[in-house]
Amino acid sequence: MPSKEINAPGQVVLGKSKPRPVQKLDWRNYIVYFAFIGVLIYFSISLFDEGFVSTDNLLNIARQTAMISIMGVAMTFVISTGEIDLSVGSTTALASLTAALAIQSGFGMLGGLVAGLGTGLIVGLINGLLITRFVIPSFLVTLGMMGIVKGMAMWVTDTAPVPIINSAFNFLFGSGDIGSVPILLVWTLLATVAAHIILRKTSFGRQTLATGGNESAARFSGVKTHRIKLMVFLGTGLAAGFAGILYAGRMHAGRYTFGDGDELSVIAAVILGGTSLFGGVGTVIGTLIGSLMIGTINNGLIIMGLDVSQQMMIKGLIIILAVAFGKKAMKN
Repeated sequence: MPSKEINAPGQVVLGKSKPRPVQKLDWRNYIVYFAFIGVLIYFSISLFDEGFVSTDNLLNIARQTAMISIMGVAMTFVISTGEIDLSVGSTTALASLTAALAIQSGFGMLGGLVAGLGTGLIVGLINGLLITRFVIPSFLVTLGMMGIVKGMAMWVTDTAPVPIINSAFNFLFGSGDIGSVPILLVWTLLATVAAHIILRKTSFGRQTLATGGNESAARFSGVKTHRIKLMVFLGTGLAAGFAGILYAGRMHAGRYTFGDGDELSVIAAVILGGTSLFGGVGTVIGTLIGSLMIGTINNGLIIMGLDVSQQMMIKGLIIILAVAFGKKAMKN
């Protein structure tokens, strides 16, 4: 509708509406994408003769990061509420063992799936109830749960691995390929798409972000914040259980060592992806890119000949930088 422009007292001239101001692009929201492209270019050039850019190696990165990505998209919801879950790594180990034991006991692929997912849900439920009902900080609850679950994983089979000879389970949840596409990549994409839709297109996603942005205001607005937090911890437990199943399917066995240190990689992927460690801001797609970037760095460092200790040091540095950038972005 044309606007009215007053040039002189009593004189009205019809004119065109003023254009809306163009919003400036905030580069901080896309820094992980630029960083990922930069890492790819660097390793592609420096390790070109070592086969870094080969299709097999790139697909291997997708396989290696699948479990981190799946746990990461669930962790996005937890961190978006202003909480944290340190027990995901140990939960994957216990879930891999319970799934393997169920299959070995004759319950088949379905029994293994139920056992692994059930293990994750139980851990997530306990975490959620302790945090919401007893008002214990999530850092302390999940730190303690990390030790409890890790100890259970070592105790249940006396640290012995449990082999899985069910070929259908191993194919569907780990080592299979659909054409040239790894089944692990398919599971990663399915989890990412589902989580992105839930976070961006549903009331649960909006309430999750509201809880992390200002819990008191969200509660006064009718959001059941304790219920939201319980649900997101159930989500990370479920994702960790499924990651344990994928570890077992890929390695054809359950082991207590699966998931060692994964909680650091998962948190780093989430924060690098643009989710605020202080809650209220979350991005599932960013988490996926953050996970792929960490996997690419690990893969490149291995090809360069760096050992595990050096990789752990670099992971720690990545986490510090990610939190520093996130905190700076909030202040700005």
